[in-house]
Amino acid sequence: MERAPNDLTFRPATRSDCALILKFIRDLAEYENMAGDVVATEESLAKWLYDKHSAETIFAVLGGVEVGFALYFTNFSTFLGRAGVYLEDMFVLPEYRGRGVGSALLRELARVTVSRGCGRLEWQCLDWNKPSIGFYESLGAKAQDSWTTYRLSGDALEALALQEQR
Repeated sequence: MERAPNDLTFRPATRSDCALILKFIRDLAEYENMAGDVVATEESLAKWLYDKHSAETIFAVLGGVEVGFALYFTNFSTFLGRAGVYLEDMFVLPEYRGRGVGSALLRELARVTVSRGCGRLEWQCLDWNKPSIGFYESLGAKAQDSWTTYRLSGDALEALALQEQR
């Protein structure tokens, strides 16, 4: 595992960072070949992150420049009987990879998780993303291969919400 630069710091994002958060989201989507899926706007991020407090974002800052971000939220484990932290997205700018920034971001998020008394830190990774899978496994993360993610969205979500009780 690469050692992070000594001058790497972290800062929580603020409402005024919505454009930068959106830029990181778009950069991540581009990397994942999903750029067409991004419908988030600065306004929607402001509403959900800062008005509704649905998630939080931290930046990794190196030499005064935001070089990575992590967007996360609290979830709950009924089996543990306590909250956890779910990492929705993490991204490090390509030119800063291999310098320990990603490891440091996850370490910082682990500190947040532990300091809040949460029982676990979870995230998903695309099956084809072998560099990230290797990185996560090098940190001791374990794939949850016995679970399949399901999603309702768009028309299917709307249709289910509109179904009458039987």
